[in-house]
Amino acid sequence: MGSLSPMQLGAHLPLIDFDGRGWPPGRVATYARAARDLGYDFVCANDHLAFEKPWLDGIVALASVADQTGEMRLATTVSLPVIRGPVALAKAAAALDIVSGGRLVLGVGPGSSARDYELAGIDIAERWPRLDESIRLLRTQLGDSYVGFDGRHYRVPAALEPRPTRAGGPPIWVGSWGSDAGLRRVARLGDGWLSSAYHATPDGVAAARSRLGLELGKAGRQLDGFPCALATMWTYVTEDHRVRDAQLRTLAGILGRPVPALADQVLVGPAEACADLLRRYASAGVDFVFVWPIADDVAQLELVMREVAPRI
Repeated sequence: MGSLSPMQLGAHLPLIDFDGRGWPPGRVATYARAARDLGYDFVCANDHLAFEKPWLDGIVALASVADQTGEMRLATTVSLPVIRGPVALAKAAAALDIVSGGRLVLGVGPGSSARDYELAGIDIAERWPRLDESIRLLRTQLGDSYVGFDGRHYRVPAALEPRPTRAGGPPIWVGSWGSDAGLRRVARLGDGWLSSAYHATPDGVAAARSRLGLELGKAGRQLDGFPCALATMWTYVTEDHRVRDAQLRTLAGILGRPVPALADQVLVGPAEACADLLRRYASAGVDFVFVWPIADDVAQLELVMREVAPRI
């Protein structure tokens, strides 16, 4: 079952403990089933070792709901191969692809948290060369060729098994906030581009896609049909402006971002304003948006599909 709008919608799993209630048994599965029944196209999870609030492990959470999601695609938005280790991530990605029947999209990125790198015992200054090599390693270990990998930072003597279900392996979408260097990496190594809603604007995405098209052309590839997705689209649909302002303040405090900037970038506020923002992102070339309710998660998934999606 697809979403109600031409733009496909996904739902981030409730990985962050915003309100201190944690994750009672069944909460994540109930959310995933609700997203499935409401017509979301993706269920998503992303990565942090540490955050301002407790953060549930994304790979484990995604695996736990794979059999609850029907025909929905599973996506990591993004996983951190440098933090997790690309070999361990390749092993987990193959397993996710197998248990989901070939429905995985593997989104990867460098991560921007110095705390994650400190906990992993890796110098954050090494993240860019390690990321490039990690993506190449992931392709060898998730693709059709049974070969090892011998790089500067990582070495795999032989191909890992079992192999993914999908022929050629899951598509690898590369995360970037839209820098020139990041877009060159997307064009060189990715099967799609993942941006972040609270680091983007519709005008910024449109300009970045134009630059991405030039970089893809240099690589003999085309922008047409190249997926563009927007992750971490924080969401709270409400017609009450006091509630809207309170949710934005909460979010701004966690993210360390000013309220005015967030207000124009995320789906917090009246349904028509949320729909207008999504329409502008669709016009900018965004194919997929992954919503992440700040609170009342299942009710918010319902509101997005009932009040926002039909207006896009």
